[in-house]
Amino acid sequence: MWVCSTLWRVRAAARQWRRLLPASGCHGPAASSYSASAEPARVRALVYGHHGDPAKVVDDSVILFRGITRELFQRFAWIFPQLITAAISSASTVLKNLELAAVGGSDVHVKMLAAPINPSDINMIQGNYGLLPELPAVGGNEGVAQVVAVGSNVTGLKPGDWVIPANAGLGTWRTEAVFSEEALIQVPSDIPLQSAATLGVNPCTAYRMLMDFEQLQPGDSVIQNASNSGVGQAVIQIAAALGLRTINVVRDRPDIQKLSDRLKSLGAEHVITEEELRRPEMKNFFKDMPQPRLALNCVGGKSSTELLRQLARGGTMVTYGGMAKQPVIASVSLLIFKDLKLRGFWLSQWKKDHSPDQFKELILTLCDLIRRGQLTAPACSQVPLQDYQSALEASMKPFVSSKQILTM
Repeated sequence: MWVCSTLWRVRAAARQWRRLLPASGCHGPAASSYSASAEPARVRALVYGHHGDPAKVVDDSVILFRGITRELFQRFAWIFPQLITAAISSASTVLKNLELAAVGGSDVHVKMLAAPINPSDINMIQGNYGLLPELPAVGGNEGVAQVVAVGSNVTGLKPGDWVIPANAGLGTWRTEAVFSEEALIQVPSDIPLQSAATLGVNPCTAYRMLMDFEQLQPGDSVIQNASNSGVGQAVIQIAAALGLRTINVVRDRPDIQKLSDRLKSLGAEHVITEEELRRPEMKNFFKDMPQPRLALNCVGGKSSTELLRQLARGGTMVTYGGMAKQPVIASVSLLIFKDLKLRGFWLSQWKKDHSPDQFKELILTLCDLIRRGQLTAPACSQVPLQDYQSALEASMKPFVSSKQILTM
């Protein structure tokens, strides 16, 4: 009975890993190509086969399938050698030594240069995100790659170009891949690598929230929590470029002065802690500056309630994250007597509601800010791909203001 059960699990796992091949760039015989040369290339990818703790479910070598280790496979290989060999071969091809054939049709062979670890990546691996790819899947939604070769039908890209994903779920935590041309957006290669790698998610979210919910004018103020996050740092810089004043709320910590100085160097006008935001003295804060008409919430819970209390009449709070894993609680009196508005923002939905050309225009707008020195990448720690475990662990620690970027 145990052997039959194990055999069933092996067969199911083998089917799972074969399905990963399309996610890694294979699109059937006509477009299964990865490389412009006939020489096989070594491709490494960080893959998760089920949802859970990212530090445990993402692996590049040891755990082949959920609940079935390489040791278990080898121990019972005498029972079904052909199936075991095929299953291990499929797994190691996906995870380690994927052979990439010639690019054909509308495919683009890219070499990943750098890919960050974002909160949305962690949420996707945990299984609590609005978009979940079919498992097993390659992790990572953002990054920058360089074009190695293009298919005969590709007209908008050429070898040497830099590209970023057009949409989430592409799987950027890998060394190489082949994607369709429409899955990629070209970015200028004269901007810093870290800026290009972190361009497609956080700065886009920050820009759209500043532009789409309130008609803000130079001199108006914006309040936000999680101000040291990737989005928060982008909000500070883009707001400063637009002539907006920012009130930036962060959690108290031992090095609060160091964090405050860094955020102010980006253009933050005020940096206050969650505890300071709750004090009665905050009512005197707005004697010297206008009450904010826009609040940006990435935390939820008590923090979001405090943001609402600071808004001017008719103002809007936009929620784009829930780090506290607590609901937004809005006072009835604030909704009635101040006519406050509660909205949500998700970049993936914005992309669905707008054309690819509009997203490309957004990317170019942000690149112009980067070139002018008005938008820099968040504080980053570059980590080699093979050290992904430490990067994943660091990305989930509290009070870590440095974004982890996997380098290939």
